[in-house]
Amino acid sequence: MKNKGFTDLNTEIKTPNVFSEAEKPFKRRVDINILKSKLQETESREFKKNLIILVLLFTLLGTLGIILSL
Repeated sequence: MKNKGFTDLNTEIKTPNVFSEAEKPFKRRVDINILKSKLQETESREFKKNLIILVLLFTLLGTLGIILSL
């Protein structure tokens, strides 16, 4: 058994050079106008859906009110 002591200890710390998918830099540029148009389309669809639900709810409430008042 050989005892080298503290003088021969390796103090160099090696870090891995592996990046996850989220940490990788973008290879191409993203056009902000395309992103904005996609966001606007999805928000428009959600707004129409919510508006239809709201109109149906008010129609149902109005119909129920008329039926109960007779």
